[in-house]
Amino acid sequence: MTTIPIGEASSRLSELIDQLQPGEEIELTRNSETIARLVKNSTQKQTRHFGLGKGKLTILADDDEHLDHFQDYLP
Repeated sequence: MTTIPIGEASSRLSELIDQLQPGEEIELTRNSETIARLVKNSTQKQTRHFGLGKGKLTILADDDEHLDHFQDYLP
């Protein structure tokens, strides 16, 4: 991880961002204290697959009564 004073970083921010690799961090400091971090996002997106969320939601009870209040809005 690279550490750079905020004053220096502000003058070459575009250059610093262009040089970052995905997941790499640059710490910005003021008076030798870290005040922020620059991290380049990964450009790779997670591929979604059917069933990926299986088991992540639990229905505790079937409750259709609350839908009675929304009959005017339902098709």
